Amino acid sequence: MSRTSATARRSICARFLQCKGHDMPNDFQLIDPALCRLWPGNPRAARTLTDDACADLIDSLRTQGRQELPAIVRPLPQDDTHSYEIICGARRHHAVMHLRAAGMDIGFLVELRALSDEEAFRVADVENRTRADISDYDRAKSYAAALDTYYDGVQAHMAARMQVSTAWLSRHLQLARLPQEIVAAFADPGDIRERHARQIGHLLADPETAPDVLAAAAAITADGTALPAPQVVSRLRAAVCTAQRLPHGALQFRRSMHDAPITMQRRGKEVTLRFSPTLGEKALRGAFERFIAHTYG
Repeated sequence: MSRTSATARRSICARFLQCKGHDMPNDFQLIDPALCRLWPGNPRAARTLTDDACADLIDSLRTQGRQELPAIVRPLPQDDTHSYEIICGARRHHAVMHLRAAGMDIGFLVELRALSDEEAFRVADVENRTRADISDYDRAKSYAAALDTYYDGVQAHMAARMQVSTAWLSRHLQLARLPQEIVAAFADPGDIRERHARQIGHLLADPETAPDVLAAAAAITADGTALPAPQVVSRLRAAVCTAQRLPHGALQFRRSMHDAPITMQRRGKEVTLRFSPTLGEKALRGAFERFIAHTYG
């Protein structure tokens, strides 16, 4: 695309900004969706922008023949490839692009605004906060990025700008900070809810229980079976049911410090061994070898 045509598009953007004599025009415009790119701070993950994920919207636009709810975009005066950046409306953009590729004569309806990055974050959050098609996890990751990028890591300042409580924001940031080993245990990151992070967060924060939870997560991932999110959380919590307060005379054996243990309790002439059902075969064999070496070595 030539620099001349890019300059012409920038001139059009400037006229849009000046048309009402202020910095935040609310004009709706029909534009070519190919001139738009997605704002990097958008909370919607790329995996949700597929034909299948947007099928309901594609069918709706095809039936109506037009897009009724405008996307929110801002001008890109310094970009030679795109003229606009999509702040809200990524699914609408994908649907319109799909229909145009299929031969439908449809434009991309937008509301052009002049927004700073921090303003863009808050506008996107207001529109997307209650949308069911954006997962808690994706939303939380966008919050964690914004905290450092726009608010110097100060949660109270960010919460005030978002008009939410610091407790509410902290719960979502806890979700965003889940270790990758935990995230990988779920069938899809989009399955992870804010409440799930609360249910296991205290276990991960405790250095005595964290290895058991991480080992259970690794075992779930290694097994390769896609489990419902509540079942994943139950297994992670069950990994610490072999309580860290051991009965008198009990001993624990692990293959390594990263694995959950087996617990040996001797009562008279009997020995009881307990271990989590999520413990993987290799970790279990390694723990048994240490138990045997201790007992018969």
